[in-house]
Amino acid sequence: MAIISECQKEERPPFTSTFNGTLDHSNPLEFLRSVFLFVSRETDFFKREATEKEEERKKKAKERDLEDKGKAEKRLKETKVEPEKKAEKAEKAKEKVEDAKAEKEERKFDLEKYSWMQTLQEVTVTVPVPPGTKSRFIVCDIKKNHLKVGLKGHPPIIDGELSKPIKPDDCFWSLEDQKSVSILLTKHNQMEWWKSLVKGDPEIDTQKVEPENSKLSDLDPETRQTVEKMMFDQRQKTMGLPTSDEMQKQEILKKFMSEHPEMDFSKAKIS
Repeated sequence: MAIISECQKEERPPFTSTFNGTLDHSNPLEFLRSVFLFVSRETDFFKREATEKEEERKKKAKERDLEDKGKAEKRLKETKVEPEKKAEKAEKAKEKVEDAKAEKEERKFDLEKYSWMQTLQEVTVTVPVPPGTKSRFIVCDIKKNHLKVGLKGHPPIIDGELSKPIKPDDCFWSLEDQKSVSILLTKHNQMEWWKSLVKGDPEIDTQKVEPENSKLSDLDPETRQTVEKMMFDQRQKTMGLPTSDEMQKQEILKKFMSEHPEMDFSKAKIS
């Protein structure tokens, strides 16, 4: 007895069309055109390929849309965050400027006839003059160890021996807004603070003076190390603590003592 399955696959009707064509060697393109027309008319070969390409195109278009959407959302978030970042940066910049002004004011020393301030490399002097003063009436004589500033026909405003030597060729002066003379003095020794502009004037406590961070970062590594050591030693002296050199000597002595326990160091002193 033959058993017929209920789930038989539906079979396609046999392909009965016949291609009739003759290859003409003198015109092979015409033969190929006939073949393609026959395949296109009698089968779904080209339609299936076109459908697959269309589906692939739609898939890529969808992926691009999702990618564009993601980028748009990211830009939107960045647009919202950007003003906050700008405001934060502006606030920090403002604080930095205010701190710099305050720090600058701390290094400015006002005297009766002039004011001055210094960095490790330079000294800036500001001398007030009557408003409307012309530069031809200014007397400014800058020498290695002496400074003279004033107006022609009048007693000098500054006339004395400088606290430390300077480099005259690297110094200059200018008239600011016809109401003050600004003088830039380049220190000869750019590794020390001045206690006063000219000898005999009130002195400042150089242990309280520290270089600007921006200036410190501009120094070469060797000079910066020396300056930082000097600042450390100044702070240690202020607090009554040993300087870096004294600490180094103490370490050497401790090491020597540990290596020679048989010796008596009770009366040893560090000088």
